[in-house]
Amino acid sequence: MFTTIQRHQQGNVGVSSPISRAFPKPSDLRKTAELQEALKPFDVFESEKEMNHRIEVLRKLNSLVKRWIKDISIAKNMPEIVAENVGGRVQSKGADIDALCVAPRHIYRSDFFTSFLKLLKLQAGVTKLRAVEEAFVPVIKMNFDGIDVDMLFARLLLKEIPETMSLQDDYLLKNLDQKCVRSINGRRVTDEILLSVPDADSFKHTLRVIKLWAKRTYLTDSFIMSSYLILNMWFCFYFLTWIYLTGRGIYSNALGYLGGVSWAILVARICQLYPNAAPATLVNKFFLVFSRWNWPSPIMLKSPVDKNLGFPVWDPRRNVNDRFHLMPIITPAYPHMNSTYNVSKSTRTVIVEEIKAGLAVTNEIILGKQMWDKLFEPPPFFLKYKHFMVLMCSSTTENHLEWCGLVESKIRLLIS
Repeated sequence: MFTTIQRHQQGNVGVSSPISRAFPKPSDLRKTAELQEALKPFDVFESEKEMNHRIEVLRKLNSLVKRWIKDISIAKNMPEIVAENVGGRVQSKGADIDALCVAPRHIYRSDFFTSFLKLLKLQAGVTKLRAVEEAFVPVIKMNFDGIDVDMLFARLLLKEIPETMSLQDDYLLKNLDQKCVRSINGRRVTDEILLSVPDADSFKHTLRVIKLWAKRTYLTDSFIMSSYLILNMWFCFYFLTWIYLTGRGIYSNALGYLGGVSWAILVARICQLYPNAAPATLVNKFFLVFSRWNWPSPIMLKSPVDKNLGFPVWDPRRNVNDRFHLMPIITPAYPHMNSTYNVSKSTRTVIVEEIKAGLAVTNEIILGKQMWDKLFEPPPFFLKYKHFMVLMCSSTTENHLEWCGLVESKIRLLIS
């Protein structure tokens, strides 16, 4: 429970001076404690058992990768004693596991999507396995022992991958292809975000709240299953009631809203602007600042720097396409990219409206007129809109999950 707030150095963090360096009052700490209690029913805190299970899944994945890289190395005529030491490893982040397979230079992406995919198919705990090789960031998706895993691949131009190697060295990217850079940058961006905030604990607690608020009503895979009920008019009322209870839907990069990285950068920026504030205050300031933000002015945690390694860096002064981004939120690791290139005029309008509604609720909470539960209540979806469309995805092949993923990725284009 948050009862004290660490006092930070008074130097600036970020691209501008803080708005306020004020330290929390006793009332702010009480509100933070109340907020933490309000989160418990939503199961956002990982238990020790769940954490150990995730660690075990990661251990299995890491072991699989090492075995696979050794076998491929031997198959490519590398002496076994050398193959033992070429390394390779899995790095991860997130509650569901976003894993990165880092491989030495003689292992290719084509190997990852063929022989490693075959190895995964042989694992007893792996289900829902599918490869999305042609994606902007190629990925293998699976459920491993009950945990959803997105696994990316990056081939570094090194003979071997030491266990202790840091991925933060920009010059590791030199001469890599774009897909490897995008894959490896997921981990690099996460590390940079944590390095950019004055207090990691306050950041993580605030991000947990904002992600729950945005995700609380996100239309998940269960929406696909429930959509089939519309075929039977007997269940029509159940379907409408179900979607009424799950109606905000602003946590989705694929649908033109914001993904996890974008929400994390926004929260990190608030932590920079209020470096000594308690999480309850940071949540309120999040809604205050971004309800008034002058889009398309970009959100940055640090000024973009071009390392001259041949990769495009977000810069509307030099790149014409960057001038048309509507809600730019720039990643803090080189090469700096806009994490919200999918956002459209309509989705930006929805996001800003929801943030303004969040401000109204948190203002009342801070004044003691509402409890934190109010922030996580779903909006009246069917009262808000007059017209609705149900998009159903079906297939007659074994590639149903891949097909549904493709259809979902194109939904945002229907508007244009």
